[in-house]
Amino acid sequence: MNTSLRVLLLGSLIAASSVASAQSYGPRDEGRKFNDGSRVVCKNVEVQRNSRDPNRIAGTATGAVVGGLLGNQVGGGNGKKIATVAGAVAGGAAGRQIQGNHQNKTGDRVVERRCERVYR
Repeated sequence: MNTSLRVLLLGSLIAASSVASAQSYGPRDEGRKFNDGSRVVCKNVEVQRNSRDPNRIAGTATGAVVGGLLGNQVGGGNGKKIATVAGAVAGGAAGRQIQGNHQNKTGDRVVERRCERVYR
């Protein structure tokens, strides 16, 4: 009983590992055909490259500081604390959005060759 359980467990692990693998295709595979009639097709695609600050940390931090300072000017007591936190959150979101818009206008655009498997 113990041996058959081990064999069953080992067989299911092997089967699961083969299903979980992913396939990627590159320019060297272009034109490759498969038995199911599918083939690999590659296209040139223009993509945005923002190499300086892709996570927009500078805009988020600056916006949070400015928003917190402005929020601190409102209310008194606990309301002042809540306004400071709300101002920092709103300022961070606004700063991130502003930096993202700026990066989209000034970022580098490059052409990449992307390949995918196409089914009939």
